[in-house]
Amino acid sequence: MFEDRLRRALLTASHETAKVALLYLDLDRFKHVNDTLGHPAGDELVRQTAARLQQAIREVDTVARLGGDEFAMILIDVDDIRGAEDVSEGLLQKLQEPFKLADDQVFVSASIGIALSTGPDADADDLLRKADIALYEAKKNGRGRYQVFAGDMDDLLLRKRQVESELRHALNGGTGIKLAYQPIFAADGSTILGAEALIRWGHEVHGGLPPAQFIAIAEERGMIGQLGKWVLQEACRFAVGTELPWVAVNVSPLQLRDAGFAEQLAAVLAETGLAPGRLQLEITEGVLLDNNDTTRTALAALRRSGIAIVLDDFGTGYSSLNYLRRHAIDKLKIDRSFVNLVGRDESSAAIVRALVDLADALNVGVTAEGVETEEQKALLVAMGCREFQGHLLSLPLEPAQLLRLAGLLPGKDSTPAAVSA
Repeated sequence: MFEDRLRRALLTASHETAKVALLYLDLDRFKHVNDTLGHPAGDELVRQTAARLQQAIREVDTVARLGGDEFAMILIDVDDIRGAEDVSEGLLQKLQEPFKLADDQVFVSASIGIALSTGPDADADDLLRKADIALYEAKKNGRGRYQVFAGDMDDLLLRKRQVESELRHALNGGTGIKLAYQPIFAADGSTILGAEALIRWGHEVHGGLPPAQFIAIAEERGMIGQLGKWVLQEACRFAVGTELPWVAVNVSPLQLRDAGFAEQLAAVLAETGLAPGRLQLEITEGVLLDNNDTTRTALAALRRSGIAIVLDDFGTGYSSLNYLRRHAIDKLKIDRSFVNLVGRDESSAAIVRALVDLADALNVGVTAEGVETEEQKALLVAMGCREFQGHLLSLPLEPAQLLRLAGLLPGKDSTPAAVSA
């Protein structure tokens, strides 16, 4: 019925000046309600949401549930995009009111994608596609908001698909993907305690693509498992052939949500021969905030096997001390945004000092990221920090350069050229 009404609305609009607006609406973090309150509560939330949506639109318009927590609204006789935006703002306000689910009061938000018919040749499938793209952009840009489809979103989608295809090729025997290693130093500035593996992709056309860019595409397109496994295999193979105490690998939250991740990692360690105690996994605070059973079970299993869990970019996210206690992290990494202001901003220095004291109280290690000056390093040492990472000490290095710097590989150059950060 929804599809039939959309096509009829577009056909009618093609003979008139008014336009048709299509709104895609998706509840934010609906899965969290199901996980914490149960599926009956999730079902009731969907029913109450549907009722609110029906109350917020005109009788001539259409609201439909497409599946799960996804809804669509067809607004007819819309003069311009402002009319669709006004409706979207009203919907978001309506959904901000608390929901009563059994004995619980729940607050949720929603994201909305808006697409407006552009003329007599407007196509239903094309409008659906544009609304879906706009919805994705709304979620990516912070959730709890609406996003109007813009033409450059199509170009962005095409670029993402191209990068996805080329990344698959690179992982399946192509070239360009490699790891660099940034050493982590002791307080003396010369003893290398370990190294963080950092993925690099030298694209044939675009050159060095920023890791954050293609990792985000890998997560979006369902490739992060394959990419993450490749990084783990490469890092473990490298470490097992060296005398480095440990190697650290960044792990995506999506990898930890995979129920088979801990088993997959155990297979990688068995295949490469690397002892679990020589591997550290770096996670972000978002992993702790996610707080689902699969992630919690995976982290516990990994720690029991001897793998250390490191909380990266600490202080920039939303996790609480309760999450730190519950997940039993082995090390905190103080984000470079705080370290960069040490010596220049007293409030930042106070935060860093508090984070170091917190790590000491929790009996976990602490690493300062982004150390760029001798003054920063000296102040951090005085605060009690004992591990350092940053351009002052070394940029990311090629594997052979790292080993030469660590004195594990013979060579004339003791200060090798760094790999681009």
